[in-house]
Amino acid sequence: MKIDAQTTDPHQLPRLIRQAEGAVEVDHCLGQRFLGTALEAGRTLTIRGVPGNALGAYLDGGVIEVYGNVQEATGDTMNEGKIIIHGSAGDATGYSMRGGSILIEGDVGYRAGIHIKSYGDKSPVLIVGGAAGSFLGEYQAGGLILVLGLGCEDRAPYGYFCGTGMHGGRIVVRSDHIPVNLPDQVVPQDLTADEIEALRPHLEAYCEAFGVPMSRLLPHRFYALTPNTKSPYRQLYAMS
Repeated sequence: MKIDAQTTDPHQLPRLIRQAEGAVEVDHCLGQRFLGTALEAGRTLTIRGVPGNALGAYLDGGVIEVYGNVQEATGDTMNEGKIIIHGSAGDATGYSMRGGSILIEGDVGYRAGIHIKSYGDKSPVLIVGGAAGSFLGEYQAGGLILVLGLGCEDRAPYGYFCGTGMHGGRIVVRSDHIPVNLPDQVVPQDLTADEIEALRPHLEAYCEAFGVPMSRLLPHRFYALTPNTKSPYRQLYAMS
């Protein structure tokens, strides 16, 4: 099913996508919100343009691919499935996601991965090809945030207050620059060769999605930001 967003009532567009059978393609998207909400396994949604807030909220196994940038709260509380963004993403991407994966070719705004958490046997993955804004991984409780830093090799590829309140999961960064202004809740540590090799499936997923040769990513230095075991946030949010 093909839908022209320019000639479709924006309030009806999410319903049309939800009720359609099989694959859906949306052209000329410009700010329409709540697209792909709770899309189930076996469903695919392809969007050309710039969808609005809460793309793929509560995603439940479907696959969404966007040829363009996306706005705020993409993948909000998604359960499983995949969102592929051929562009950059706005603030609060992956907010409270608890499963599935979001792959972003370019940059992401503030508070990406805020409250990201593992849930049961699910462990979410957020991959950022470029740089992230401030408050990356704020209150992170599980899962993996992977920042590749393509195009910003001269600096740490994220802003201020990275990992504030972090009490679970990992932020892994491809960079030669570990900043000195990390919050007390975060501890940086270089990855070993074996640990970098364990990331290969995620790196391959990024390369396959966006046509990037693996030689742009490897070999390179990676380091992980993990919760400081002495952090008071651990006692507030996790059993010990």
